[in-house]
Amino acid sequence: MNAVVTPASVSPSAPSPQPAKAWTVEEVLALYELPFMDLIYRAQQVHRQHFDANAIQRSTLLSVKTGGCSEDCGYCSQSARHDTGLEREKLMSVDEVVAAAKVAKANGSSRFCMGAAWRSPKDKDLDQVAEMISAVKALGLETCVTLGMLKEEQASRLKEAGLDYYNHNLDTDKDFYGQVIRSHTQEDRLDTLHHVRDAGIHICSGGIIGMGESRRNRAALISQLANLDPAPESVPINNLVPIAGTPMENAKPVDGIEFVRTIAAARITMPASYVRLSAGRAQMSEEQQALCFLAGANSIFYGEALLTTPNGEFGQDDALFAKLGLKAV
Repeated sequence: MNAVVTPASVSPSAPSPQPAKAWTVEEVLALYELPFMDLIYRAQQVHRQHFDANAIQRSTLLSVKTGGCSEDCGYCSQSARHDTGLEREKLMSVDEVVAAAKVAKANGSSRFCMGAAWRSPKDKDLDQVAEMISAVKALGLETCVTLGMLKEEQASRLKEAGLDYYNHNLDTDKDFYGQVIRSHTQEDRLDTLHHVRDAGIHICSGGIIGMGESRRNRAALISQLANLDPAPESVPINNLVPIAGTPMENAKPVDGIEFVRTIAAARITMPASYVRLSAGRAQMSEEQQALCFLAGANSIFYGEALLTTPNGEFGQDDALFAKLGLKAV
């Protein structure tokens, strides 16, 4: 069993070791089914063993190449297969990205994430992204990119550029995956995560809640993430934002307490990971966000947009942090 990590020893750039416990789907499902107060109490105990309970890591996400993706992800506004009215844009210049990163840093973000709508990057595009990574890193920000599926040598190239984190979500339970995405498999995603880990890059991987999955599917997703060896250093939990023109435009929203239960399950099973309250936060009340923080979420996307969906405004987040006595790290 790993030693307990004191909050003072934890920083966004130095994730703690992950516990060796393997979580079965049934064990995670049992967490979901605990009385709510007992679940939150347990999640708080775990959280305080590994982190400062009043510290929230803030990341800014920028779409550096928007639209025109060849994949058929049923939730995504950027798929070329869906008629969402989104205009396809070319890859941004390095100067444009650096300018956005400077604004993010000035507003209090510690990590800058860059997303490109590709199935997988071409080598010529990867060279330009590598320049972005190096330039953003030089500003003193942690760097993260999400570019689709990677080959082994591409992951190594990103590491050489100074990349800290690579985001590639599992999205949903492997048994539900085919109802969301058919143009590739979840195994393809896992292959990319293996390449990223082998290259020495931290992993950012989570999922999306509210795509029609069952509670068991949610528990299975959390189990899969927790059982990666080691677990992802960052775990974004997204609440689906239905986009008109996608197959999921009429998806039924997930109950708010059920979403909080998902955050708590992620915290308990991945105690030393940053659990990020991600897409869909703009649609949450302050009270639901506070419950998510109480359940162990300790990272947010900070800024007015997440790729193509809205996010909370800087002023709103600052006011909420002040109201709750939270500090940014």
